[in-house]
Amino acid sequence: MKDPVKIPCGHNYCMNCINLHWDEEDHKHIYSCPQCTQMFLPRPDLRIAQSVEAVKKTGDHSITADIDFARPGDVSCNFCTGRKLNAVKSCLQCLVSYCDQHLQPHYQSPAFKNHNLVDPSKKLHDNICSHHKEVMKIFCQVMKIFSSAERSEKQTALHAVFEKIQQRIQNREKDVEVLQQEVEAINQSADKAVRNIDRFSKDQTKVNRAKNLLQKLQEEITKLRRQDAELEQLSQTKDDCRFLHMFPLISGLSATKWPCPKPRHLQYFEDVTAALSQLYEKLQGFLCEELPKHSRTVTEVDVLLPKPEPTTREEFLQHSCQITLDPNTANMHMILSEENKKATYKRKKQAYPSHPERFMDRSQVLSREALTGRHYWEVEWDGLGIFVAVAYKDISRTGDDSKFGNNDKSWALLCSDGDYELTHKGHGISISAPLSSKVGVYLDYRAGILSFYSVSDSMTLIHRVQTTFTQPLYVGLRAYYFLNVGSSAVLC
Repeated sequence: MKDPVKIPCGHNYCMNCINLHWDEEDHKHIYSCPQCTQMFLPRPDLRIAQSVEAVKKTGDHSITADIDFARPGDVSCNFCTGRKLNAVKSCLQCLVSYCDQHLQPHYQSPAFKNHNLVDPSKKLHDNICSHHKEVMKIFCQVMKIFSSAERSEKQTALHAVFEKIQQRIQNREKDVEVLQQEVEAINQSADKAVRNIDRFSKDQTKVNRAKNLLQKLQEEITKLRRQDAELEQLSQTKDDCRFLHMFPLISGLSATKWPCPKPRHLQYFEDVTAALSQLYEKLQGFLCEELPKHSRTVTEVDVLLPKPEPTTREEFLQHSCQITLDPNTANMHMILSEENKKATYKRKKQAYPSHPERFMDRSQVLSREALTGRHYWEVEWDGLGIFVAVAYKDISRTGDDSKFGNNDKSWALLCSDGDYELTHKGHGISISAPLSSKVGVYLDYRAGILSFYSVSDSMTLIHRVQTTFTQPLYVGLRAYYFLNVGSSAVLC
């Protein structure tokens, strides 16, 4: 017999002969012994079997170079005697690891049919129940619950925890973005102020306070991302017992109450604006009294320091401007009238000509005029409600991103019978303020101030936006409607 080999059932054959026999059975993916007809799955590795047999008989270790012997740190076969082979599978029921040869009974014998084989593992004893001191069964004998069913229930709970972590990450990233804008705005204001004024040191203290808060938020995001990665890794494991063992340790983190520092938006900028206003007054007096012949005029100081915001309607009206609506931007549900100062929603579409600047999906319109500098205008509305907005010219004209306030290119105040709501980047802030059918808007472009007022017998601040504008602004109106009922607004 040339190149004799022994197959798992114990019968001996010529290697070439048995390989030819099994080649004919390849299409069935089941291999048998020609003599006893015992079935094998998968096809036995005759090279390993032959080499191991040769070692046992001759003791010649020179032929073992190609054999996959276990090395330090590897998971070795528990059944090999002498020098052990690398394990290819571990059995969660037997709590034993097997090489390819010793694994064959698990594939061939019905007695091992329900045994759960996993990748080689050194942590098989983690599957021993700490309470009963025996191998965990398919189901808990006390609770009568299948581990797969419990896994499914815990997997659902894990998904809920995963979503909460994702939401917390998004919220913290938004807070970081707001704080970064505040730090940038304060730094810009401080750079423009005169360096030798006492207020500068106080402004720097506020900057440092904001930076410390920013650092805390970034550290929190790092912790949340690490927990997020652990949850993702746990959700992908195929070992049910390891999943159930680790779930209480990781999911318990979701109950941790993370510190939630709140950035101070309006108060922060009011403090800085008040300080800069005092600087403006000091500089104005100094320039008028001490440097009458200096070429730099007080007017030039406006470039560096914002003037105080008006307080009475008469003062605001000193900055009033004439604004008209651009028909080329009007949505087909918006009708313009009164010399393009009034916009009214109609359910029936209008036969407007095609134009690249026309809003296609939202009932809104922009002004013809671009605004920079200081301006004030009023909007009188009726109906269900109206969005009073400002936007950059390159705002999208189609899709959900074209809606005023739903992007980073526009700011929109919803005026309705309920409370007001200021929206920017898709994030809305509900505001309680006296309701009025007339809203005043004040813009100080250089100072980055956009203020909304309720106009009646007096001026009541609804909300103030402090930011840095990067493009000229256009006035926007968007009608709020329901079924056949719409709204209208007029610029005055």
